[in-house]
Amino acid sequence: MDTSLLRSLAVTGNNKMASSEAERQRIDECRPNIYIIGAQSTGKTTLATALGEYFAQRFSHYPSIDEPAQLKEVARGVLKRHNFTASDITSSKARALELQQLIIEAQATAETSLANTWYIADRSALDAVAYARQYVGIAEAESLRQGTTWHEIVQRMRASVVVLCEPCREWLVDDGIRLMPQNQAEWLELHSQFLGLLAGSKVPYTMLPCSISRLEERIGFVIDAWKKKQAAIE
Repeated sequence: MDTSLLRSLAVTGNNKMASSEAERQRIDECRPNIYIIGAQSTGKTTLATALGEYFAQRFSHYPSIDEPAQLKEVARGVLKRHNFTASDITSSKARALELQQLIIEAQATAETSLANTWYIADRSALDAVAYARQYVGIAEAESLRQGTTWHEIVQRMRASVVVLCEPCREWLVDDGIRLMPQNQAEWLELHSQFLGLLAGSKVPYTMLPCSISRLEERIGFVIDAWKKKQAAIE
């Protein structure tokens, strides 16, 4: 990430967030996790990485405050470890459902391992259910939303900042790894699956519109949401 951008954001952050001891204590005691979620090619990982860099620089003024852990590319790790490919999602419903179950388990394990700190994630377990609804079926996807693990996942998300990235047509780029929709209608339908799941799970979220395209502005948008969540928790 451009260092000049980080400096600019840090200055803005310093202006917006008081550097008093009381403010340091408030931040130390209340740091909600951040989930950046949505369909493929919506800038999730880029944004999550940039947010991590922003907070690392911002909190360098407060050595006692841990910078956020980065929880990234969980799904790609599952694909690699279990010899799945993106095409498995559309070629075999049974294999697609198995893959999404493994992703949920991996996501839950990763989140649990960070119970003593806070994190920024470039996806959530809810993403796996959205893909299952889209490519396997609604009834089958519901089987993924059962048990204690899913309940704990939803509880963590409700206590966090959840940002849903709106699809932007010009960002739909094939990287050779991720599943690509056949057309924009399919892409938007997947986005709708996220909307339905968030509402059905009663997970509060903020929509990041594609009209906000500059990275600096997208970071600022999430920071504002994060500060509002802090205030609500307090």
